[in-house]
Amino acid sequence: MLNKNLLIAITTSIIISAIVANLLSDQADYLNSTYTLLVDYVIYFSVFGGLYYLDNKKKYLLESDKSKLKHDLIKIITSLGIAEVVYTIVRWSLHYYFLTINYDAYLASIVSQTISMIICLIVINLSVKMTRLYKDEN
Repeated sequence: MLNKNLLIAITTSIIISAIVANLLSDQADYLNSTYTLLVDYVIYFSVFGGLYYLDNKKKYLLESDKSKLKHDLIKIITSLGIAEVVYTIVRWSLHYYFLTINYDAYLASIVSQTISMIICLIVINLSVKMTRLYKDEN
């Protein structure tokens, strides 16, 4: 379920980020990379957050104990936080690099985001296993 939500959010973000990168192609390379990364994050977190909530709202609404929600949120933030630091560094660096070697802006965005997301998904899945996000505590 988590990976499905991630893939939908990633796909949406890739498409919109590529459009924005292309629209901002006349900007300096570092500005294009920065603005595109910001749009990427807004779209990604909006879509992922909405989908995660829709998939899990019954789980948290049925529970009278809010500690389960707090506990899961801490695990999710920890898992995503580590991966997002890696993602940000790799995404911005690759996007900037591809622009400096004269890739089209939309292509630089798509390639850098694809590579970064593959690395990010690996880190997220490892982090989720380490934090035992989906392990039953019964």
